[in-house]
Amino acid sequence: MVGAGVGGLAAAARLAALGHDVTVCESAPEVGGKLGLVTTDVGGAGTFRFDTGPSLLTMPQVFRDLFAETGGWPGDLEVERLDPIARYRFADGSGFDARDGLDALCAELDRALGAGSGEDWRGFHARAERIWAASSGPFLESPLDGPRTLARLAVRHPRDLAVIAPGRSLRALGRTHLRDPRLRTFLDRYATYTGSDPRRAPAALAAVPYAEQAFGGWYVRGGLTRLGDAVRDRAVERGAAVRLGSRVTRITTAAGRVDGVLLDGGERLAADVVVANADAAQVYGSLVHAPSAARRLARATPSLSGFVLLLAVAGRTPGIAHHNVLFPADYDAEMDAVFGDPGRPPYDATLYASVPDDPAVRPDGHEAWFVLVNAPRHGSGPGAVDWRAPGLAASYADRLLDLLAERGLPVRERVLWAQAMTPADLEERTGAVGGAIYGTSSNGVAAAFLRPVNRSPVPGLFLVGGSSHPGGGLPLVALSARIVAGLVGPA
Repeated sequence: MVGAGVGGLAAAARLAALGHDVTVCESAPEVGGKLGLVTTDVGGAGTFRFDTGPSLLTMPQVFRDLFAETGGWPGDLEVERLDPIARYRFADGSGFDARDGLDALCAELDRALGAGSGEDWRGFHARAERIWAASSGPFLESPLDGPRTLARLAVRHPRDLAVIAPGRSLRALGRTHLRDPRLRTFLDRYATYTGSDPRRAPAALAAVPYAEQAFGGWYVRGGLTRLGDAVRDRAVERGAAVRLGSRVTRITTAAGRVDGVLLDGGERLAADVVVANADAAQVYGSLVHAPSAARRLARATPSLSGFVLLLAVAGRTPGIAHHNVLFPADYDAEMDAVFGDPGRPPYDATLYASVPDDPAVRPDGHEAWFVLVNAPRHGSGPGAVDWRAPGLAASYADRLLDLLAERGLPVRERVLWAQAMTPADLEERTGAVGGAIYGTSSNGVAAAFLRPVNRSPVPGLFLVGGSSHPGGGLPLVALSARIVAGLVGPA
Protein backbone atom coordinates (compact mmCIF):
# COMPACT_ATOMS: atom_id res chain seq x y z
CA MET A 1 0.00 0.00 0.00
CA VAL A 2 1.44 3.35 -1.07
CA GLY A 3 0.09 6.09 1.21
CA ALA A 4 -1.87 6.17 4.46
CA GLY A 5 -4.69 8.53 3.65
CA VAL A 6 -8.16 7.46 4.71
CA GLY A 7 -8.72 5.62 1.43
CA GLY A 8 -5.47 3.70 1.77
CA LEU A 9 -6.09 2.84 5.42
CA ALA A 10 -9.64 1.68 4.64
CA ALA A 11 -8.33 -0.51 1.82
CA ALA A 12 -5.65 -1.86 4.14
CA ALA A 13 -8.24 -2.75 6.78
CA ARG A 14 -10.46 -4.49 4.22
CA LEU A 15 -7.64 -6.37 2.52
CA ALA A 16 -6.14 -7.47 5.83
CA ALA A 17 -9.56 -8.71 6.92
CA LEU A 18 -9.67 -10.72 3.65
CA GLY A 19 -6.46 -12.48 4.67
CA HIS A 20 -3.84 -10.50 2.76
CA ASP A 21 -0.45 -9.58 4.22
CA VAL A 22 -0.60 -5.78 4.04
CA THR A 23 2.17 -3.23 4.51
CA VAL A 24 1.30 0.46 4.31
CA CYS A 25 4.18 2.78 3.34
CA GLU A 26 3.61 6.43 4.24
CA SER A 27 6.17 9.17 3.64
CA ALA A 28 4.76 11.51 6.32
CA PRO A 29 5.29 11.08 10.08
CA GLU A 30 1.55 10.57 10.60
CA VAL A 31 -1.40 8.94 8.87
CA GLY A 32 -4.48 10.62 7.45
CA GLY A 33 -3.32 12.29 4.23
CA LYS A 34 -5.46 15.37 3.66
CA LEU A 35 -7.23 14.63 6.95
CA GLY A 36 -4.59 16.62 8.81
CA LEU A 37 -4.23 17.98 12.33
CA VAL A 38 -2.46 21.03 13.73
CA THR A 39 -2.10 21.40 17.51
CA THR A 40 -0.78 24.53 19.16
CA ASP A 41 -0.32 25.68 22.75
CA VAL A 42 -1.11 29.35 23.17
CA GLY A 43 0.41 30.75 26.32
CA GLY A 44 -2.17 31.78 28.89
CA ALA A 45 -5.02 30.19 26.95
CA GLY A 46 -4.29 26.50 26.47
CA THR A 47 -4.21 23.96 23.65
CA PHE A 48 -6.06 24.37 20.36
CA ARG A 49 -6.61 21.51 17.87
CA PHE A 50 -7.45 22.16 14.23
CA ASP A 51 -8.63 19.74 11.57
CA THR A 52 -6.91 20.92 8.38
CA GLY A 53 -8.94 18.82 5.96
CA PRO A 54 -12.57 17.74 5.98
CA SER A 55 -14.66 19.12 8.83
CA LEU A 56 -17.98 17.47 7.95
CA LEU A 57 -18.79 13.78 7.59
CA THR A 58 -21.58 12.81 5.21
CA MET A 59 -22.86 9.34 4.34
CA PRO A 60 -21.73 7.92 7.70
CA GLN A 61 -23.19 4.57 6.71
CA VAL A 62 -20.12 4.01 4.53
CA PHE A 63 -17.91 3.99 7.63
CA ARG A 64 -20.44 1.99 9.62
CA ASP A 65 -20.18 -0.65 6.90
CA LEU A 66 -16.38 -0.47 6.89
CA PHE A 67 -16.13 -1.05 10.62
CA ALA A 68 -18.93 -3.64 10.71
CA GLU A 69 -17.25 -5.68 7.97
CA THR A 70 -13.82 -5.56 9.65
CA GLY A 71 -14.72 -6.13 13.31
CA GLY A 72 -17.33 -3.70 14.64
CA TRP A 73 -17.70 -0.03 15.49
CA PRO A 74 -14.82 1.37 17.63
CA GLY A 75 -16.16 1.93 21.13
CA ASP A 76 -14.38 5.26 21.63
CA LEU A 77 -15.43 6.86 18.32
CA GLU A 78 -18.32 9.28 18.86
CA VAL A 79 -20.18 10.93 15.99
CA GLU A 80 -23.00 13.44 16.35
CA ARG A 81 -25.53 14.68 13.83
CA LEU A 82 -25.44 18.42 13.23
CA ASP A 83 -28.50 20.66 13.04
CA PRO A 84 -28.11 22.99 11.29
CA ILE A 85 -25.68 21.34 8.94
CA ALA A 86 -24.45 24.82 7.99
CA ARG A 87 -25.46 28.47 8.24
CA TYR A 88 -25.50 30.34 4.92
CA ARG A 89 -25.26 34.10 4.51
CA PHE A 90 -25.44 36.11 1.28
CA ALA A 91 -23.96 39.45 0.25
CA ASP A 92 -27.31 41.24 0.76
CA GLY A 93 -27.37 40.21 4.43
CA SER A 94 -30.02 37.52 4.03
CA GLY A 95 -29.42 33.88 4.83
CA PHE A 96 -30.77 30.64 6.19
CA ASP A 97 -29.82 27.62 8.23
CA ALA A 98 -29.54 24.36 6.30
CA ARG A 99 -31.70 22.38 8.69
CA ASP A 100 -31.38 18.64 9.07
CA GLY A 101 -34.21 16.98 7.14
CA LEU A 102 -36.07 18.04 4.00
CA ASP A 103 -39.27 19.29 5.67
CA ALA A 104 -37.35 21.41 8.18
CA LEU A 105 -35.10 22.83 5.45
CA CYS A 106 -38.02 23.74 3.17
CA ALA A 107 -39.81 25.47 6.03
CA GLU A 108 -36.64 27.43 6.81
CA LEU A 109 -36.26 28.45 3.15
CA ASP A 110 -39.83 29.76 3.04
CA ARG A 111 -39.20 31.72 6.23
CA ALA A 112 -35.83 33.16 5.24
CA LEU A 113 -36.02 33.59 1.46
CA GLY A 114 -39.74 33.95 0.84
CA ALA A 115 -42.79 31.80 0.18
CA GLY A 116 -42.26 29.29 -2.61
CA SER A 117 -38.53 28.84 -1.99
CA GLY A 118 -39.14 25.67 -0.01
CA GLU A 119 -41.36 24.21 -2.71
CA ASP A 120 -38.75 25.01 -5.35
CA TRP A 121 -36.12 23.19 -3.34
CA ARG A 122 -38.46 20.26 -2.76
CA GLY A 123 -38.88 19.91 -6.52
CA PHE A 124 -35.13 20.06 -7.05
CA HIS A 125 -34.61 17.53 -4.25
CA ALA A 126 -36.98 15.10 -5.99
CA ARG A 127 -34.90 15.34 -9.18
CA ALA A 128 -31.69 14.97 -7.17
CA GLU A 129 -33.09 11.86 -5.51
CA ARG A 130 -33.70 10.31 -8.94
CA ILE A 131 -30.15 11.20 -9.95
CA TRP A 132 -28.87 9.55 -6.77
CA ALA A 133 -30.91 6.40 -7.41
CA ALA A 134 -29.67 6.19 -10.99
CA SER A 135 -26.00 6.92 -10.27
CA SER A 136 -25.08 5.59 -6.82
CA GLY A 137 -25.03 1.91 -7.79
CA PRO A 138 -23.37 1.96 -11.22
CA PHE A 139 -21.04 4.86 -10.52
CA LEU A 140 -20.33 5.42 -6.81
CA GLU A 141 -20.33 1.81 -5.63
CA SER A 142 -18.98 -0.03 -8.67
CA PRO A 143 -15.75 0.00 -10.66
CA LEU A 144 -15.79 2.10 -13.80
CA ASP A 145 -14.43 1.42 -17.25
CA GLY A 146 -14.05 4.96 -18.53
CA PRO A 147 -16.41 6.21 -21.28
CA ARG A 148 -17.61 2.65 -21.88
CA THR A 149 -19.49 2.81 -18.56
CA LEU A 150 -21.70 5.62 -19.85
CA ALA A 151 -22.18 3.77 -23.13
CA ARG A 152 -23.32 0.61 -21.34
CA LEU A 153 -25.74 2.61 -19.21
CA ALA A 154 -27.19 4.20 -22.34
CA VAL A 155 -27.88 0.74 -23.78
CA ARG A 156 -29.06 -1.09 -20.65
CA HIS A 157 -30.74 1.70 -18.69
CA PRO A 158 -31.55 4.58 -21.07
CA ARG A 159 -34.03 6.14 -18.63
CA ASP A 160 -31.34 6.31 -15.92
CA LEU A 161 -28.96 8.02 -18.33
CA ALA A 162 -31.66 10.59 -19.14
CA VAL A 163 -32.15 11.26 -15.41
CA ILE A 164 -28.42 11.77 -14.88
CA ALA A 165 -28.42 14.22 -17.81
CA PRO A 166 -24.72 13.95 -18.72
CA GLY A 167 -25.08 16.82 -21.21
CA ARG A 168 -26.28 19.39 -18.64
CA SER A 169 -24.40 21.39 -16.06
CA LEU A 170 -25.26 21.72 -12.39
CA ARG A 171 -25.83 25.43 -13.00
CA ALA A 172 -28.35 24.67 -15.76
CA LEU A 173 -30.20 22.17 -13.57
CA GLY A 174 -30.46 24.77 -10.81
CA ARG A 175 -31.93 27.33 -13.18
CA THR A 176 -34.60 24.82 -14.19
CA HIS A 177 -35.83 24.24 -10.63
CA LEU A 178 -34.83 27.25 -8.52
CA ARG A 179 -36.20 30.73 -9.09
CA ASP A 180 -34.37 32.56 -6.30
CA PRO A 181 -30.77 33.41 -7.32
CA ARG A 182 -29.68 32.84 -3.72
CA LEU A 183 -30.87 29.24 -3.87
CA ARG A 184 -29.00 28.79 -7.13
CA THR A 185 -25.84 30.09 -5.47
CA PHE A 186 -26.42 27.67 -2.60
CA LEU A 187 -26.60 24.81 -5.13
CA ASP A 188 -23.56 26.06 -7.04
CA ARG A 189 -21.41 25.60 -3.97
CA TYR A 190 -21.80 21.83 -4.13
CA ALA A 191 -19.71 21.75 -7.30
CA THR A 192 -16.74 22.79 -5.19
CA TYR A 193 -17.17 19.55 -3.19
CA THR A 194 -15.50 17.96 -6.23
CA GLY A 195 -13.13 20.88 -6.87
CA SER A 196 -15.18 22.04 -9.85
CA ASP A 197 -16.79 25.08 -11.47
CA PRO A 198 -20.63 24.89 -11.22
CA ARG A 199 -20.94 26.34 -14.71
CA ARG A 200 -19.10 23.33 -16.14
CA ALA A 201 -19.70 20.59 -13.58
CA PRO A 202 -22.30 17.98 -14.59
CA ALA A 203 -25.89 17.96 -13.35
CA ALA A 204 -25.15 14.56 -11.79
CA LEU A 205 -23.52 16.43 -8.90
CA ALA A 206 -27.04 17.17 -7.67
CA ALA A 207 -26.53 13.86 -5.88
CA VAL A 208 -24.16 15.66 -3.47
CA PRO A 209 -26.75 17.93 -1.76
CA TYR A 210 -29.23 15.07 -1.88
CA ALA A 211 -26.85 12.82 0.07
CA GLU A 212 -26.09 15.56 2.58
CA GLN A 213 -29.77 16.10 3.35
CA ALA A 214 -30.82 12.46 3.14
CA PHE A 215 -28.06 11.11 5.38
CA GLY A 216 -27.22 14.21 7.43
CA GLY A 217 -24.07 16.10 8.27
CA TRP A 218 -22.01 14.63 11.12
CA TYR A 219 -19.12 15.64 13.34
CA VAL A 220 -16.61 13.37 15.07
CA ARG A 221 -16.05 14.41 18.68
CA GLY A 222 -12.45 15.49 19.11
CA GLY A 223 -12.11 16.32 15.41
CA LEU A 224 -12.33 14.29 12.22
CA THR A 225 -8.70 13.20 12.43
CA ARG A 226 -9.97 10.74 15.05
CA LEU A 227 -11.80 8.95 12.26
CA GLY A 228 -8.55 8.44 10.37
CA ASP A 229 -6.88 7.18 13.53
CA ALA A 230 -9.73 4.72 14.09
CA VAL A 231 -9.40 3.34 10.54
CA ARG A 232 -5.63 2.98 11.03
CA ASP A 233 -6.19 1.14 14.31
CA ARG A 234 -8.63 -1.22 12.62
CA ALA A 235 -6.14 -1.99 9.85
CA VAL A 236 -3.47 -2.76 12.44
CA GLU A 237 -5.89 -4.90 14.46
CA ARG A 238 -6.55 -6.96 11.35
CA GLY A 239 -2.79 -7.48 10.88
CA ALA A 240 -1.65 -4.67 8.59
CA ALA A 241 1.73 -3.05 9.22
CA VAL A 242 1.97 0.74 8.93
CA ARG A 243 5.41 2.18 8.21
CA LEU A 244 5.68 5.94 8.66
CA GLY A 245 8.50 7.98 7.15
CA SER A 246 8.76 5.43 4.32
CA ARG A 247 8.54 7.19 0.98
CA VAL A 248 7.92 5.07 -2.10
CA THR A 249 10.01 6.29 -5.02
CA ARG A 250 9.03 3.62 -7.53
CA ILE A 251 6.43 0.95 -8.10
CA THR A 252 8.45 -1.84 -9.67
CA THR A 253 7.33 -4.24 -12.40
CA ALA A 254 8.49 -7.51 -13.91
CA ALA A 255 7.09 -9.41 -16.87
CA GLY A 256 4.46 -6.72 -17.40
CA ARG A 257 2.95 -6.61 -13.90
CA VAL A 258 3.81 -5.04 -10.54
CA ASP A 259 6.15 -6.93 -8.26
CA GLY A 260 6.79 -4.47 -5.42
CA VAL A 261 7.89 -1.00 -4.41
CA LEU A 262 11.21 0.74 -3.94
CA LEU A 263 11.70 3.03 -0.92
CA ASP A 264 13.83 6.17 -0.84
CA GLY A 265 16.45 4.48 1.33
CA GLY A 266 16.97 1.79 -1.29
CA GLU A 267 14.92 -0.91 0.41
CA ARG A 268 12.67 -2.96 -1.87
CA LEU A 269 9.43 -4.57 -0.71
CA ALA A 270 8.11 -7.41 -2.87
CA ALA A 271 4.37 -7.54 -3.52
CA ASP A 272 1.90 -9.41 -5.71
CA VAL A 273 -0.51 -6.43 -5.56
CA VAL A 274 0.20 -2.71 -5.04
CA VAL A 275 -2.57 -0.32 -4.04
CA ALA A 276 -1.61 3.33 -4.56
CA ASN A 277 -3.30 5.84 -2.26
CA ALA A 278 -1.41 8.68 -3.89
CA ASP A 279 -2.40 11.38 -6.36
CA ALA A 280 -3.04 9.66 -9.69
CA ALA A 281 -0.93 12.28 -11.47
CA GLN A 282 1.99 11.38 -9.21
CA VAL A 283 1.43 7.64 -9.65
CA TYR A 284 1.42 7.79 -13.45
CA GLY A 285 3.84 10.68 -13.67
CA SER A 286 6.71 9.35 -11.58
CA LEU A 287 5.98 6.09 -9.72
CA VAL A 288 5.17 3.71 -12.57
CA HIS A 289 5.50 3.70 -16.35
CA ALA A 290 2.00 4.13 -17.78
CA PRO A 291 2.28 6.72 -20.56
CA SER A 292 -1.28 6.42 -21.88
CA ALA A 293 -2.77 7.00 -18.43
CA ALA A 294 -0.41 9.93 -17.86
CA ARG A 295 -1.48 11.52 -21.15
CA ARG A 296 -5.18 11.20 -20.29
CA LEU A 297 -4.61 12.88 -16.95
CA ALA A 298 -2.63 15.67 -18.58
CA ARG A 299 -5.68 16.51 -20.72
CA ALA A 300 -8.02 16.78 -17.72
CA THR A 301 -8.67 20.02 -15.83
CA PRO A 302 -7.10 19.84 -12.38
CA SER A 303 -9.39 20.53 -9.44
CA LEU A 304 -9.28 23.73 -7.48
CA SER A 305 -7.34 23.90 -4.23
CA GLY A 306 -7.94 25.75 -0.99
CA PHE A 307 -6.30 28.44 1.11
CA VAL A 308 -6.70 27.80 4.84
CA LEU A 309 -6.45 30.12 7.81
CA LEU A 310 -6.27 28.57 11.27
CA LEU A 311 -7.22 30.96 14.06
CA ALA A 312 -7.00 30.53 17.83
CA VAL A 313 -9.67 33.01 18.93
CA ALA A 314 -10.20 34.50 22.39
CA GLY A 315 -13.75 34.46 23.74
CA ARG A 316 -16.94 33.04 22.26
CA THR A 317 -18.86 34.37 19.25
CA PRO A 318 -22.60 34.82 19.82
CA GLY A 319 -24.72 33.02 17.24
CA ILE A 320 -21.85 31.30 15.45
CA ALA A 321 -22.75 27.92 13.93
CA HIS A 322 -20.54 24.86 13.64
CA HIS A 323 -20.31 25.45 9.87
CA ASN A 324 -20.73 28.90 8.34
CA VAL A 325 -20.70 29.81 4.63
CA LEU A 326 -20.49 33.49 3.65
CA PHE A 327 -21.07 34.14 -0.05
CA PRO A 328 -19.71 37.06 -2.12
CA ALA A 329 -21.84 39.28 -4.33
CA ASP A 330 -20.41 37.72 -7.52
CA TYR A 331 -19.83 33.97 -7.33
CA ASP A 332 -18.91 33.77 -11.01
CA ALA A 333 -16.08 36.26 -10.50
CA GLU A 334 -14.68 33.93 -7.85
CA MET A 335 -14.77 30.97 -10.25
CA ASP A 336 -13.20 33.11 -13.00
CA ALA A 337 -10.32 33.88 -10.65
CA VAL A 338 -9.80 30.31 -9.47
CA PHE A 339 -9.95 28.70 -12.92
CA GLY A 340 -8.54 31.65 -14.87
CA ASP A 341 -5.54 31.70 -17.15
CA PRO A 342 -3.54 32.39 -15.15
CA GLY A 343 -5.43 31.78 -11.92
CA ARG A 344 -5.44 34.36 -9.17
CA PRO A 345 -6.52 34.41 -5.53
CA PRO A 346 -10.17 35.54 -5.53
CA TYR A 347 -10.41 39.00 -3.99
CA ASP A 348 -14.03 38.56 -2.91
CA ALA A 349 -14.12 34.88 -2.04
CA THR A 350 -16.71 32.62 -0.47
CA LEU A 351 -15.69 32.16 3.15
CA TYR A 352 -16.18 28.83 4.87
CA ALA A 353 -15.64 28.90 8.65
CA SER A 354 -15.83 25.81 10.83
CA VAL A 355 -16.08 26.63 14.55
CA PRO A 356 -16.76 23.40 16.47
CA ASP A 357 -18.35 23.78 19.89
CA ASP A 358 -16.20 20.94 21.20
CA PRO A 359 -14.17 21.28 24.42
CA ALA A 360 -11.76 18.68 23.06
CA VAL A 361 -10.47 21.09 20.40
CA ARG A 362 -10.39 24.44 22.22
CA PRO A 363 -9.72 25.77 25.72
CA ASP A 364 -12.70 26.78 27.80
CA GLY A 365 -14.03 30.18 26.73
CA HIS A 366 -12.17 30.18 23.40
CA GLU A 367 -12.68 29.00 19.81
CA ALA A 368 -10.65 27.12 17.19
CA TRP A 369 -11.53 28.52 13.75
CA PHE A 370 -10.82 26.76 10.45
CA VAL A 371 -11.35 29.25 7.60
CA LEU A 372 -11.23 27.98 4.02
CA VAL A 373 -11.60 29.66 0.64
CA ASN A 374 -11.51 28.24 -2.87
CA ALA A 375 -8.11 28.90 -4.39
CA PRO A 376 -6.13 28.17 -7.57
CA ARG A 377 -3.70 25.30 -7.26
CA HIS A 378 0.03 25.95 -6.88
CA GLY A 379 2.09 26.17 -10.05
CA SER A 380 1.85 27.91 -13.39
CA GLY A 381 -0.63 28.02 -16.26
CA PRO A 382 -4.44 27.95 -16.25
CA GLY A 383 -5.99 27.70 -12.79
CA ALA A 384 -2.65 28.06 -11.01
CA VAL A 385 -0.77 30.59 -8.88
CA ASP A 386 2.78 30.63 -7.53
CA TRP A 387 1.85 30.48 -3.85
CA ARG A 388 5.54 30.68 -2.92
CA ALA A 389 5.74 34.26 -4.24
CA PRO A 390 7.15 36.48 -1.47
CA GLY A 391 4.46 38.02 0.71
CA LEU A 392 1.49 36.46 -1.13
CA ALA A 393 0.36 34.10 1.64
CA ALA A 394 0.60 36.75 4.36
CA SER A 395 -1.19 39.42 2.35
CA TYR A 396 -3.98 37.04 1.36
CA ALA A 397 -4.44 35.90 4.95
CA ASP A 398 -4.82 39.55 5.91
CA ARG A 399 -7.40 40.01 3.16
CA LEU A 400 -9.46 37.12 4.55
CA LEU A 401 -9.53 38.74 7.99
CA ASP A 402 -10.86 41.88 6.33
CA LEU A 403 -13.51 39.83 4.51
CA LEU A 404 -14.63 38.19 7.74
CA ALA A 405 -15.16 41.63 9.24
CA GLU A 406 -17.01 42.89 6.15
CA ARG A 407 -19.39 39.95 6.41
CA GLY A 408 -20.21 40.37 10.06
CA LEU A 409 -17.51 38.34 11.81
CA PRO A 410 -14.89 40.87 12.97
CA VAL A 411 -12.45 38.48 14.60
CA ARG A 412 -9.05 40.12 13.98
CA GLU A 413 -8.70 41.75 17.41
CA ARG A 414 -9.48 38.46 19.15
CA VAL A 415 -6.91 36.33 17.31
CA LEU A 416 -4.33 34.87 19.71
CA TRP A 417 -2.51 32.79 17.09
CA ALA A 418 -2.84 32.30 13.33
CA GLN A 419 -1.39 30.06 10.67
CA ALA A 420 -1.97 30.16 6.92
CA MET A 421 -1.79 27.03 4.77
CA THR A 422 -1.49 27.50 1.01
CA PRO A 423 -1.97 25.06 -1.89
CA ALA A 424 1.83 24.83 -2.03
CA ASP A 425 1.85 23.68 1.58
CA LEU A 426 -0.84 21.10 0.78
CA GLU A 427 1.23 19.79 -2.12
CA GLU A 428 4.31 19.50 0.07
CA ARG A 429 2.46 17.74 2.90
CA THR A 430 0.28 15.32 0.92
CA GLY A 431 1.86 14.93 -2.52
CA ALA A 432 -1.30 16.21 -4.24
CA VAL A 433 0.08 17.78 -7.41
CA GLY A 434 -0.26 21.56 -7.09
CA GLY A 435 -2.37 21.04 -3.99
CA ALA A 436 -5.31 20.16 -6.26
CA ILE A 437 -7.52 18.69 -3.54
CA TYR A 438 -9.50 16.27 -5.71
CA GLY A 439 -6.93 15.50 -8.41
CA THR A 440 -8.96 16.27 -11.53
CA SER A 441 -12.08 18.42 -11.47
CA SER A 442 -15.51 17.42 -12.74
CA ASN A 443 -15.46 20.29 -15.24
CA GLY A 444 -17.09 18.94 -18.39
CA VAL A 445 -20.35 17.20 -19.15
CA ALA A 446 -19.11 13.68 -18.35
CA ALA A 447 -15.94 14.41 -16.37
CA ALA A 448 -17.39 13.17 -13.07
CA PHE A 449 -17.63 9.69 -14.62
CA LEU A 450 -14.20 9.70 -16.23
CA ARG A 451 -11.85 9.89 -13.26
CA PRO A 452 -8.83 7.55 -13.17
CA VAL A 453 -10.22 4.05 -12.67
CA ASN A 454 -9.35 1.84 -9.71
CA ARG A 455 -7.88 -1.01 -11.77
CA SER A 456 -4.87 0.58 -13.45
CA PRO A 457 -3.58 -0.40 -16.91
CA VAL A 458 -0.61 -2.01 -15.15
CA PRO A 459 -1.64 -5.50 -13.97
CA GLY A 460 -1.56 -5.83 -10.20
CA LEU A 461 -1.71 -2.06 -9.57
CA PHE A 462 -4.86 -0.48 -8.14
CA LEU A 463 -5.69 3.15 -7.31
CA VAL A 464 -7.61 4.24 -4.24
CA GLY A 465 -8.41 7.66 -2.79
CA GLY A 466 -9.70 11.05 -3.77
CA SER A 467 -7.94 11.44 -7.12
CA SER A 468 -9.36 8.16 -8.45
CA HIS A 469 -12.88 6.79 -8.83
CA PRO A 470 -15.39 7.60 -7.36
CA GLY A 471 -13.84 10.88 -6.14
CA GLY A 472 -12.79 12.99 -3.17
CA GLY A 473 -14.34 13.40 0.25
CA LEU A 474 -14.41 10.98 3.17
CA PRO A 475 -17.32 8.76 2.10
CA LEU A 476 -16.15 8.47 -1.50
CA VAL A 477 -12.58 7.49 -0.61
CA ALA A 478 -14.01 4.83 1.72
CA LEU A 479 -16.19 3.59 -1.16
CA SER A 480 -13.06 3.60 -3.31
CA ALA A 481 -11.45 1.26 -0.78
CA ARG A 482 -14.44 -1.08 -0.88
CA ILE A 483 -14.29 -1.20 -4.69
CA VAL A 484 -10.56 -1.98 -4.66
CA ALA A 485 -10.95 -4.71 -2.04
CA GLY A 486 -13.64 -6.27 -4.23
CA LEU A 487 -11.38 -6.13 -7.29
CA VAL A 488 -8.45 -7.69 -5.44
CA GLY A 489 -10.61 -10.31 -3.70
CA PRO A 490 -9.75 -12.70 -0.85
CA ALA A 491 -6.20 -13.91 -0.30
